[in-house]
Amino acid sequence: MAKTRTSRSRNSSSASTSTESPTKQTDGKMALRVTSSEKTKKSGRKPKPTASKRKAAKIDAMKPKKPPTAFFYYLEDFRKEFQEQNPDVKSMRDVGKACGEKWKTMTYEEKVHYYDIATEKRAEFDRAVAEFEKRKEIGEFEEFEDDSDFDE
Repeated sequence: MAKTRTSRSRNSSSASTSTESPTKQTDGKMALRVTSSEKTKKSGRKPKPTASKRKAAKIDAMKPKKPPTAFFYYLEDFRKEFQEQNPDVKSMRDVGKACGEKWKTMTYEEKVHYYDIATEKRAEFDRAVAEFEKRKEIGEFEEFEDDSDFDE
């Protein structure tokens, strides 16, 4: 019975390789055919970004950055205390692990201070993004389109 299974699996695998596929079978071995992309040149460089993409990248670089979460505000305070108590520990990994463990054990009442800071910063960020979007719609950033001397 075991012989029948192996012979069937051999037959089924040879039947599947006889159908058309993107691979070629040579001397009983499978070989993949590699095709090169038309966009990729011999040097392997990516094509240069268009002017509209460069303009969008410049505008996006001026967009306000997201504020840190409550945990990161706590991490700043914890790092200072931890460095004072453990001056021999220099590894950021160890500081981060200790901070994470302490954050998990803290109650909500202890975390509220950091959540308040984070929500204030988030509100400032939301206002800045709204202002940025308004300025973007007006077209205030179009003056920055051709200000670079280093265009390629």
